[in-house]
Amino acid sequence: MEILELIREPWPWYIAGPLVGLTVPALLITGNKSFGISASLRHTCAICLPANIKFFKYDWKKEIWNMFFVFGILLGGVIAYSFLSNPNPINIDGNLKTELAGYGITEIYGMLPQQLFSWESLFTLRGFFMMVIGGFFIGFGSRYAGGCTSGHSISGLSNLQMPSLIATCCFFIGGLIMANVILPFILSL
Repeated sequence: MEILELIREPWPWYIAGPLVGLTVPALLITGNKSFGISASLRHTCAICLPANIKFFKYDWKKEIWNMFFVFGILLGGVIAYSFLSNPNPINIDGNLKTELAGYGITEIYGMLPQQLFSWESLFTLRGFFMMVIGGFFIGFGSRYAGGCTSGHSISGLSNLQMPSLIATCCFFIGGLIMANVILPFILSL
């Protein structure tokens, strides 16, 4: 198998998981840094909005590595989408296709249902709930929890922090409630 074909295919959990997991000790060893993404929003605001707001008054230059890390994630996503996308349709279980069709979701491009995640759907009630209200809750939740899922579930748990264990349990409970109770309601709108 060619290297390019290997990169285009989804990697199994037993390869991708340890690679993500090894990021935590690599960051700790190379500079005593914690893994997390949501803090980059605070750094961006501190850089772009140097107002007299106490929350943004800190030495953000010490955390500039986090901005490069996030930029690398975005650049990697652009490169992967532009040059490494698998042209074959994604295999979706027949039961899931039937359930989604019941909600009017029949067109899936890449990994996103077009009826939910497109510019046209943003101006529908369902799209507004999914993208705007959902985005607000994700941002609010990560700030309220003191970090995002990657920060708590990957970095915090590996450091045996009890708040990260509680936050991770709440993330999973919230995900189950969202997927099984709230999402079907939103999709029926």
